[in-house]
Amino acid sequence: MSSQQPIVMYGTTWCPDCRRALRVLQQHGAAFLYVNIEEDATAADYVVQVNNGYRSVPTIVFPDGSILVEPSSAELLAKLVG
Repeated sequence: MSSQQPIVMYGTTWCPDCRRALRVLQQHGAAFLYVNIEEDATAADYVVQVNNGYRSVPTIVFPDGSILVEPSSAELLAKLVG
């Protein structure tokens, strides 16, 4: 069993970029946790905090502490394969 923390993706159900990012994560077998910021006020506050006042989604937080905001599929894949 891996002790590594999962990737955390903050998003919304209506966001096309969120759906695309979820597909990339799933297709590459990434361990991740999806958090809907419309259902979790604390998560929404976090997204606003790390995005200088904007509710930018997807906001994807990696175990190393790095964050990608609204990445392209290529940017996300590059981070996953590392």
